[in-house]
Amino acid sequence: MNIQSNIADLNTPTGVMRTYIHRPTGDGKYPTVLFYSEIFQQTGPIERAAKIIASHGYAVLVPEVFHELNPIGTVLGYDDAGRDKGNADKSAKDVEGYDTDNAAMIAFVKQQAWYNGNIGAMGFCIGGHLAFRAALQPEIKGTACFYATDLHTQVIPNKPGQHSMERLSDITGELLMIWGKQDPHIPAAGRADVYKKLGDTNITFTWHEFNAQHAFMRDEGERYDAQTAMIGYQLALNLFSRTLHQ
Repeated sequence: MNIQSNIADLNTPTGVMRTYIHRPTGDGKYPTVLFYSEIFQQTGPIERAAKIIASHGYAVLVPEVFHELNPIGTVLGYDDAGRDKGNADKSAKDVEGYDTDNAAMIAFVKQQAWYNGNIGAMGFCIGGHLAFRAALQPEIKGTACFYATDLHTQVIPNKPGQHSMERLSDITGELLMIWGKQDPHIPAAGRADVYKKLGDTNITFTWHEFNAQHAFMRDEGERYDAQTAMIGYQLALNLFSRTLHQ
C-alpha cells in the first residue's frame, strides 16, 4: 500500500506530545498501532520501520516519548551525545507519564475517521518496554515488544506498585516478546526473570530469542541483521493480523 504521513500535536498532562502518523492513502478504516521509538525518538530507522507496518494496512502513531524533556521535533543522534541525552531522559521520566501519553493517543485515535476500532502496540529498545506499558491499557489487543529494556531493572523511575512487571494483571491482550541473545542490555538472567513472571500469569504470549545483538531491527549500523529483522516484522504482522482484525 502507498502511505501518507502527517503530524498531530497532542495535549497530555505533562505537555504537548508531537506524534507522527503514517497510514495508507485514501479514506479507508484501519487498525491502529502505537509505535514506540528507541531513546533517540523518531529517527530515520524508526520512521522507516513505522512505514513498513503502515504499508501493510495500519495507521501507525509514533509519539515523541520524551516530549516533556526536549523541544518539539527533537531527534537525537546515534552517537555518544545522543545516547547520553536519551539515557538521561529515560532516567528522568516517571513510568506513569507514559500512561497518560498512551491515554492521550488512544483518545485521539478514537476520534479519527480512519480508526476501525482496534488498537495494538509495538516498539524497539525502550520502545519495547513502552509498548509493553501500553498493553496495560484495556484497548490494546496485541503488542509486539522488541528487546524491551528495563523490564528486569529499576532504571525507569516508578512509584511503589507501578513498575511495569508489577502491573501484569492489567494486560488483557496478547504479547509478542522478541529478544537478541547477544544483547548485553538484557542478559540471559534478565530475560529469564521476565519469562518466569509472564509464565506465572494467564497472559497469552509468544517468546522468541534470536542470535542477534541489541538493535538488530535498526537498519543503520553494524548491528543491523536484515534477515532476522524480516522475521521480526513477519511475527509482528502475524500478531496484528490475528488480534486487530476482529
